[in-house]
Amino acid sequence: MPAPRIFRLTALTDPALAGFDDVIDVRSPAEHADDHLPGSINLPVLDDAQRAQVGTIHKQESPFAARRIGGALVAANTARHVAGPLADRDGSWQPLVHCWRGGQRSGAFATILAQIGWRVSILDGGWKTWRRLVLDQVEQRGPGSPVLVVDGNTGSAKTAILERLAARGVQVIDLEGLANHRGSLFGAMPGGQPPQKLFESRLAMTLARLDPARPVVVEAESSRIGTLAVPRAMWRALCAAPRVRLDVPVAARAAYTADVYADTVSEPGRVDDAVQALSRLHPATRIAEWRGLVRQQDWATLAEALMREHYDPRYRSHRDRFQAAEIGQVELPSLDPAAQYAAAARIEAVLDSARFRNFAAAESQGRAPAASCSRD
Repeated sequence: MPAPRIFRLTALTDPALAGFDDVIDVRSPAEHADDHLPGSINLPVLDDAQRAQVGTIHKQESPFAARRIGGALVAANTARHVAGPLADRDGSWQPLVHCWRGGQRSGAFATILAQIGWRVSILDGGWKTWRRLVLDQVEQRGPGSPVLVVDGNTGSAKTAILERLAARGVQVIDLEGLANHRGSLFGAMPGGQPPQKLFESRLAMTLARLDPARPVVVEAESSRIGTLAVPRAMWRALCAAPRVRLDVPVAARAAYTADVYADTVSEPGRVDDAVQALSRLHPATRIAEWRGLVRQQDWATLAEALMREHYDPRYRSHRDRFQAAEIGQVELPSLDPAAQYAAAARIEAVLDSARFRNFAAAESQGRAPAASCSRD
C-alpha cells in the first residue's frame, strides 16, 4: 500500500483543499473547539483526558512509556473511528489528515488509513501551518479591498442595513456575526462567543475570499466585540477607512432596539444585571430609575434612557475622533424595512461616488486624514 502523501498548504483559499473528500482533525476535542480548519471533522486519536494522561507520563516517567501507552490508545481510537464514522467511506475516498503540527498523531492515524487502501494525505505542519496563514491575514494583511465603514449611534440598525447591502450584492464583513455578539453591554447571543482563535480563523477566511477589485462595507466597531479582540490589521483598516454616518432619531432607535433585543428582554434578570454593571459610571439615582424600568418591563423607555444618558454621550467622542473621515450622512426618520432598504441604496451610491474613490486612493497612498488607532 502507498504511504500517506504530504500536502503543503500555501493559502487559506488554496483550491487544492477542495480536492479532498474530508479534512480530518485528529487533535483532542478541546483543541478542535479552540480553532479548526473550516468544515473539518474531529476524529480524535486521543481525547482530552487521554492526551493529559500521556503528557503526564511523558514528563513523570519517560518518553518511551508515554509512546507505548499513547500508541495503544491511538490504535484503539482509530479502530473505533474506522468502524464508526468512517464505515461508509468507499475505496475512492481521499481524506486530508492533520494534528497540531503534523507529527505523531496524524502520522499514526494516516498510516492505518493508508494500509486500508485509502489515498490519504497529511497536512504538512498541521494546524500550526493553518494558524500561521490566519495570523498573516488578520494581523498583517487585513482586507485587500477598499473599505467603507457604516457608523451611527447605538440602535441605528447598522447590522440590518449591512444585511440589506449584502442582499444587493455588495461585499460586506459582518464582524458581529463572526463574533456572535451584538457589540453592546446587552449584546450576548445564544450559543456564546467563539474562542478568539476561531473568531480569527472565520475573519481570515472572510478576508481571503474578498474580491480586491470591489469595495467592502463594514460596521463601525470598538476594538473589542464582547470578549473578543478585533485583530490588528482589521482594526487598522477600520480606523483608516472613510465613513458614512446614519442619523436616526433616538425614539426610532429605542423602538427598534427594544424589538431586536426581544431575546434579551425575555430574561429581565439578565437585563437588570447589565444595568447594575453600569453603577460605576452613573449616579445611584439613575441606576435605580433604570432598574425600575426593568421591573416594569418598559423596554422602549429603558432603551431610550440608556441611549440618551449612556451610549450617545460616549459616541460623541468617538464621532469626533473619526470626523475627518466622514464622507457622507444618511438621515432616516424610522428604521422600518423600507427605510433600511433606502439606507442601503444610498450607501451603495456612496461606494460609486468620486469622494469615496478619492478617499480610498488617498488612504492607500498614506494621504488620507489619520484617525487615532489606539485600542479603546
